Amino acid sequence: MSQAQAPDTPQALDPEHVALWLAQHPDFFVGREGLLQQLKVPHPDTEGAVSLLERLVLDLRKRAESAEWRLEQLLESARHNESQYRRTRELVLALLEAESNDALSQALATQLSERFRTQSVALWCASSLTDDEPTAPQPPRFVLDDNAGTRLGALLDGRASRCRRLSRKDWQLLLPHIEPPKKAGSCALTRLTLGEPLGYLILASHDTEHFRATLDTLFTEYLGEVVARLLIHHSRPR
Repeated sequence: MSQAQAPDTPQALDPEHVALWLAQHPDFFVGREGLLQQLKVPHPDTEGAVSLLERLVLDLRKRAESAEWRLEQLLESARHNESQYRRTRELVLALLEAESNDALSQALATQLSERFRTQSVALWCASSLTDDEPTAPQPPRFVLDDNAGTRLGALLDGRASRCRRLSRKDWQLLLPHIEPPKKAGSCALTRLTLGEPLGYLILASHDTEHFRATLDTLFTEYLGEVVARLLIHHSRPR
């Protein structure tokens, strides 16, 4: 009878093969709970070793904390979105109640200041929107001229909407009804169009970081679309 082959020595075992074998035999430790208690693994945060069961508890606790953090982030995002929706809704409803373009621009400035902490607003309208009006537009609404139109087009640089820094000189030109910042501020610009150029909407702040260049302009573009339609509506003969 041939001699029974000796089992592989520990030195001959490949860790990857052991891991693969254990993955294929998940019930290996059933009935061998004592072996589980003898296994030691590195502590994830400090020097030394802990039992496998302790390590599993630590890993599960970290996973639970991570899941709790992600859930809180989702809830915070949902709360922010709900607040943004409510403020936008109140803003649009107030604009719809305006009975003239001057009332529209006043409501726009008031609502943005109260609900979105927007320090300054200017609404530059094409002359075609103001030719038939009996009186000149009142700030924050202005008639778009070549000087302002050229500068606004340069600031947009071919885009429909953008956020950027606004120099003191540009502030004095584009928001003449509001005291300019000492050096520079920031603004969100959007072009007003509805089949034809209608003008520009400017939201501005003395804070250079309030309208950072990296900010999304979706809200500004949406607001510009609403304002453009209301400007046309109020400009039609009645």
